[in-house]
Amino acid sequence: MTTMDTPPATGPALLATLGGRWYVDEEIFAAEQDLILERLWFCAVRSADLGAPGRFRRVQVGRESVLVVRGRDGALRAFLNICRHRGAMLCTRDAGQVRRNLQCPYHAWTYGLDGTLIAAPNMSSFEDGAGIDRTAYGLVPVALREWLGYAWVCLADEPPSFEAEVMGAVTARLGDPAAVEAYGIDTLELGHRVVYDVAANWKLIVENFMECYHCATIHPELTEVLPEFAQGLAAQVFVGHGAEFGSEIAGFTVDGSPGFDRLPGIGSDQDRRYFAVTVRPTVFVNLVPDHIIFHRMYPMAVDRTVVECDWLYTGDVVAQGRDTSRSVELFHRVNEQDFAACERTQPAMSSRAYRRGGVLVPAEHHIAEFHEWVRERVGDVG
Repeated sequence: MTTMDTPPATGPALLATLGGRWYVDEEIFAAEQDLILERLWFCAVRSADLGAPGRFRRVQVGRESVLVVRGRDGALRAFLNICRHRGAMLCTRDAGQVRRNLQCPYHAWTYGLDGTLIAAPNMSSFEDGAGIDRTAYGLVPVALREWLGYAWVCLADEPPSFEAEVMGAVTARLGDPAAVEAYGIDTLELGHRVVYDVAANWKLIVENFMECYHCATIHPELTEVLPEFAQGLAAQVFVGHGAEFGSEIAGFTVDGSPGFDRLPGIGSDQDRRYFAVTVRPTVFVNLVPDHIIFHRMYPMAVDRTVVECDWLYTGDVVAQGRDTSRSVELFHRVNEQDFAACERTQPAMSSRAYRRGGVLVPAEHHIAEFHEWVRERVGDVG
């Protein structure tokens, strides 16, 4: 990139941002798909959504359509959603259930839930000749790990260490590898889900989540619950720091009213506190004493990102149909406020006024490290 992509720093308190081109350029987005989204661990689906054999979910990971399916042996597996015969998309629905096998709607090549080719029209006629290796012509597998109740996939031929890149990111933020385990996220159940279709580049959403300089401006409900956020410093700036509830606040709810009993593993050092964690490239985890808010991003285009947000509670809260509306409403408002801000920003990224980017004030300086991380991953583009 040329030096024109970012403005010169105007003083020690200001740091340069990425230039606007990083948010609108199709070539840069293609490089991010290749070098970030398709090389790192990507949180694809909540494991419990695929509870029964034959349940599947199709997700977009970079430029690839990935199929996550529950096998008859109970294991989750992931494959590229491409028939090995002539390249047709195998599953055209976003989610569903098959009885026994996966069948291509084009020529009816049929695959087991373990990805093995098991049948094709007139298969016996070409097996009499050179033969066909049913494993070699099976679906192309994708690496998959389960953690925190979610299936994470990686398209890289040699995936990076899951322990270092994913678990390590959470540990680096919380300061203790056992801290996230105390919440028992993998034992919680889905209480509510909202899918947001955001007309903004994925990096704008990451940057917004990382900082709270905007909180006093657009998040009145959140700053009422977490008064320190009104000062502009994000919880993510400090390792192991959780923003404390206000003295008059009883729970992490839209009106500060009581929530539910705290999660069984939560200690006094995590009670009445909010912790936020970013797992690059596309996951945000929000930890509060009685529930979890878990965001997954799916970058679909240079200016479009789908965000799936789950509210997770203990099994008894969900089974008893207890009222979760006040806790859901708090972060739903935060999401809508954040995504509206990102959508207001996206058009300006192509303006000549932002050609050289903007600046980060001290409360946002940690975003500069994210920008550097993106630059290092993508390299010199164009």
